[in-house]
Amino acid sequence: MNEVLFVGAGPGDPELITVKGQRAVMEADVVIYTGSLVPGQVLTWAKSGAEKIDSASMTLEQIIQTIREAWEKKGRVVRLHTGDPSLYGAVYEQMAELSKLSIPFSVIPGITAAFAAAASMKIEYTLPEVSQTLILTRMAGRTPVPELENLASLASHQASMAVYLSISLVDEVASVLSRHYGEDAVCAVAYKVSQPEEKVVYTPVSALPETVKKENIASQALIIISKVLGTGFDSLRYKSRLYDRDFSHQYRNAEG
Repeated sequence: MNEVLFVGAGPGDPELITVKGQRAVMEADVVIYTGSLVPGQVLTWAKSGAEKIDSASMTLEQIIQTIREAWEKKGRVVRLHTGDPSLYGAVYEQMAELSKLSIPFSVIPGITAAFAAAASMKIEYTLPEVSQTLILTRMAGRTPVPELENLASLASHQASMAVYLSISLVDEVASVLSRHYGEDAVCAVAYKVSQPEEKVVYTPVSALPETVKKENIASQALIIISKVLGTGFDSLRYKSRLYDRDFSHQYRNAEG
């Protein structure tokens, strides 16, 4: 069965697309991508002769019509999304329209920027007894968020948090984070992680707006805050029980 494939392109490095996603792009006759977000390097996996369509200026209706026309010609269609399609990908509305048209589709997941940022920073968001929760969220802007999910409410938990799509609202973000994590808490701004232009800047929350302006970061950046950012390799106090010699589990008996 010829299915339309929604493919997570990953954070930008063309080698951080999954093997399954890479194969889908290589076999596609039509690749529809958002040129303002998907780096051109990812498109190098497309075969010679494949039609590459930039959807940056297209409406939902135009995107669906383009997919429909290509699919009806029996072409293999890939709708390429940055990161993982399930996170701020506006993918569900596209799937809903294809469902109405009885056009079959499936989804190939990808790596979201928060995980590429963690790899670059060499951190673990869920260090034992430091943080066991990671919140992925955004500041309310032109796109509202449910009241119970406002940034202040989520920040009150003081969990590890990656704030997407909010760098243009950095003053408001800094104000909220200062109240709940403290002005001296360390946060990071991760810009275009995994791409050649990658930049990760560390700053106290109090200096976050000034730092963003100084570094001229205006888009495609995450704001990451977590207690793990203040835990260096030399100051690690707590370790997982998984590899503790005194801890028994299904596959190993305690040595002590």
